[in-house]
Amino acid sequence: MTAPNTLSQAWSSAHVDRVAAPLREQVISALRSAILDFTLRPGQRLVERELIEQLGVSRTTIREALRELTSEGLVTVVPQRGAIVSAPSLAEAEDLYEIRAVLESILVERFVERATDEQLARLDDAVENFAEFSTGDQEIKLVLDAKDGIYDVLIKGAASPTLQNIIEGIQARVRILRATSMAEPGRAVEVATELRAMASAAKQRHAKEAAELCATHVRNASKTALLHLRQADNGSDQN
Repeated sequence: MTAPNTLSQAWSSAHVDRVAAPLREQVISALRSAILDFTLRPGQRLVERELIEQLGVSRTTIREALRELTSEGLVTVVPQRGAIVSAPSLAEAEDLYEIRAVLESILVERFVERATDEQLARLDDAVENFAEFSTGDQEIKLVLDAKDGIYDVLIKGAASPTLQNIIEGIQARVRILRATSMAEPGRAVEVATELRAMASAAKQRHAKEAAELCATHVRNASKTALLHLRQADNGSDQN
């Protein structure tokens, strides 16, 4: 069955509060959360009129919010169709995974070099928390949230504002690809095994080994996600 492509069917949200925070920021936050939680899924049309009715704000505010989300890579403006929730192309995904492999391996190396013993213990805890969510039939959002918890620990321990800004700048786009990868049966369990190996190397202060294990983990994830995108591309070519 085709997923709903109107906001009224896909997403229910109360009007935003006009007092608590600037209106534009509230609208951006509401839409960003709906996209990252997969309430609004890749390819979902974002019709201005529906957004105005849904959120109770002006057309100008909606357009400003969509421009911001477009700059973040979460929304794409398609000629003749308007704004849609971004769905990374195969070429974009290939680039994102290569960028991730490089950046995240540097992040892990800096983490091992700079983290306190307490932060190393937190990494272990975060990995085990993810491992718990990776078993059974947990919602993909919960699994992704647990994975984000690992990155929170790594970013804090690495103590590099430069790396933090760059990595956080692509995390939202990567989340969509992570969902594709970890939705593959058995992949989340494999991820837990890979991350445990990385955390073990980190605990022993083997920075290069931990960084290499991180890069291997990212490239393993890319195989699954890119396979799905190639199959989707081939399917669309045949239709």
